[in-house]
Amino acid sequence: MPTSATSPRRSAAFEQGSNPLADVTASDSALRRFLFGLPGVDAVGLEARAASLGTRSIKTTAKAYAIDLAISMIDLTTLEGADTPGKVRALAAKAVHPDPTDRTTPRTAAVCVYPDMAATAAAALAGSGVKVASVATAFPAGRAALDVKLADVRDAVAAGADEIDMVIDRGAFLSGRFLQVYEEIVAVKAECGAARLKVIFETGELSTYDNIRRASWIGMLAGADFIKTSTGKVATNATPANTLLMLEAVRDFRAQTGTQIGVKPAGGIRTTKDAVKFLVLVNETAGEDWLDPHWFRFGASSLLNDLLMQRQKLSTGRYSGPDYVTVD
Repeated sequence: MPTSATSPRRSAAFEQGSNPLADVTASDSALRRFLFGLPGVDAVGLEARAASLGTRSIKTTAKAYAIDLAISMIDLTTLEGADTPGKVRALAAKAVHPDPTDRTTPRTAAVCVYPDMAATAAAALAGSGVKVASVATAFPAGRAALDVKLADVRDAVAAGADEIDMVIDRGAFLSGRFLQVYEEIVAVKAECGAARLKVIFETGELSTYDNIRRASWIGMLAGADFIKTSTGKVATNATPANTLLMLEAVRDFRAQTGTQIGVKPAGGIRTTKDAVKFLVLVNETAGEDWLDPHWFRFGASSLLNDLLMQRQKLSTGRYSGPDYVTVD
């Protein structure tokens, strides 16, 4: 696993405000010109490349490495109305020791909860190295006034959240109010303080690949630490194609600004085979620098169990089955 990405990689030029892309957010018209000047997405080519990379096969030692890496990249998530402190504490325990029978199993990257459960998660994870992630900004719909969204973020950070997962205003984006979307992300980022910000686009609602590319650039220009596909609450969530497109965006953004941004596909990634496909996408598109939980995450819950069963099979030669892992 690369060790060079232990802290956000931002160039001095970017921090000092001399970012070569700074002028594109000076006005609504400037931002619109920039976004519509981005290359159009070849949908057929994008989907064909994603499908082609998805056919790669890895075996034995490489597969064991990929399974452990995928486990370390999971944001173990519970975002249900029936969440209780006990459920969150149990999930936190699983995040720290995913397989209690094998303490060599990596811990997950984070536990993701609603803001009212952030304090419970923070207490349960104290000293473990597992981050507390909290959704905010009226997740998942994002239908609230800005001051309400910012209060949601402040509450989560005050409760101990290390990371904030916000949703963009898809209505504003689809109406062409791009500067409004940008300014809202900037405002949320300011409320995050030291917490890292993941910006969720809900790609299944953005209609076109061109819109996903534009949303990616808005999020990155506004200071997102991660760009994230989905909430997991709609019919179409993370796909290889939309994730590939976002990986291309972060690669190109770093080439222009020197700033590295993470990517988080979320929703619908359930099996080890799925996870490996996404890791291949990362390696072949953005590069090895992103093969680290600081820069790539899986928003998932059921994925972990399949990874654990496959890990046990590699270790023992026997497929343990679902009775040998906890049900979240």
